[in-house]
Amino acid sequence: MTSVKEIQKEMQGASEKELALVKEAYAFAKKAHDGHTRYSGEPYFMHPAAVAKKLAEFGADGSVVAAGLLHDTVEDVGASEEEIEKLFGKDVRFLVHGVTKLGKHKYRGMKRHAESLRRLLVATSADIRVLLIKLVDRYHNMTTIDHVPERKRKRIAIETLEIYAPIADRLGMGLMKRDLEDLSFPHVDPDAYTHTLEVMKQKSKENEDGLKKIQRTLRKELAKGSITDFSTELRVKGLYSLYQKLERKDKDITKIFDIAALRIIVKDVNDCYATLGIVHNLFKPIPGKIKDYIAFPKPNGYQSLHTTVMTGNAGIVEVQIRTEEMHRSAKYGIASHISYKQLGDSNKKTFETLARTWMGELIPKVNKEAKQSASTPTWIADLAEAQTALSESDEFLQGVKEDVTSYRVFVFTPRGDVIDLPVDSSPIDFAYAIHSDIGDHLAGAKVNGKLVSLDTKLKNGDRVEIMTRKNAAPTEKWLDMVKTSIARKSIRQKTGKKPIQ
Repeated sequence: MTSVKEIQKEMQGASEKELALVKEAYAFAKKAHDGHTRYSGEPYFMHPAAVAKKLAEFGADGSVVAAGLLHDTVEDVGASEEEIEKLFGKDVRFLVHGVTKLGKHKYRGMKRHAESLRRLLVATSADIRVLLIKLVDRYHNMTTIDHVPERKRKRIAIETLEIYAPIADRLGMGLMKRDLEDLSFPHVDPDAYTHTLEVMKQKSKENEDGLKKIQRTLRKELAKGSITDFSTELRVKGLYSLYQKLERKDKDITKIFDIAALRIIVKDVNDCYATLGIVHNLFKPIPGKIKDYIAFPKPNGYQSLHTTVMTGNAGIVEVQIRTEEMHRSAKYGIASHISYKQLGDSNKKTFETLARTWMGELIPKVNKEAKQSASTPTWIADLAEAQTALSESDEFLQGVKEDVTSYRVFVFTPRGDVIDLPVDSSPIDFAYAIHSDIGDHLAGAKVNGKLVSLDTKLKNGDRVEIMTRKNAAPTEKWLDMVKTSIARKSIRQKTGKKPIQ
């Protein structure tokens, strides 16, 4: 079982007061859970202790780590919120209350599932720290899901896969997203999991030796090209991510080139582009397969150069090039990218300090009434507002799946701003994503400089220009052309069309 010293050891730079708070919370929670066991037969307290350690590894402050230790005490062992506040303060009480509230709503049918998701979104728009604790809580529960009764196992796995993993993705928490997906996958669709695992093993075995040869060749060429401060690693695609891509590519493995990718991590942005030149000088790039997420980052903050090249030893290979800052951001979230920039000379900072700093940016101090904070991503607040306005559970659930769990497309405004939308979105969705007034007065649209119909399905990289007219107005036909719940809500308000009962 994780000890309090192990948790405190991960709290790099924590004050004596924070360390003392965590020690007291550890003792309280351990005593409160005494005699309780998990499905595995192990002491229940191993779970909150593991959650707290993971939060500390992420760089959480004392209040968040303490809340991780205490998050099940109110619901499971009858501790009162007043007692939590008296012993650990208002902030810890607020966090424990938020996680407890989320934990009350399980998947027991469509309406209850919808209510659970509604409360999840509302709570996270109030204070994102609650969501971070819940994500880590869910992650640890998924690592021990084999011990859960089968009737519960699939429900928990589906909820994790459809709700929690996509939210981690939208927050830029790449490692958390991948772990949640791959822990859920075998319980949601065992046959697909087994098949995908076999495909992965076969393809990885075919490419492994060739990739290692390419890795050695690139190291030599980078050194010749004066790129001396770099590291390389092989990245294997997550199993569920591979499964999704196989589905999109008609299950044709020959169309997928990034099962295993070579990642090059360099000192700065200039070295990123210089390295890209060296890679293309060595191997012929495939047209249309070069993606510059440095110049045009994804909405969740992800930055990297991606290129797919023809090689002799390993066939077609994807190469990813990024700085250490971008690499950490890709793993741990958008806030790490923001705070890491602010630190200046990254080489003088340890990873633990960086993790602690981005967590501080992501979870600003708030009181228990907690209005939405400035650091809370706008997509959470916008989605919460749109979904809570829908009265029918079926429609709400459909809206969540479209807005949170769908495969996304990234399109550009004429100024180059990135807008992400669900797959198969139309110019109408794009217009409402920018502003409701633009959507309400939409008269026409251009995609990549050409006039298109309003039911056109937008694709990754499209540049969209919206034309408006004062007397233009939505029609009921638009409801058949849109994918986002925010667009549907606005169209219904303007046309008087009620939701489907």
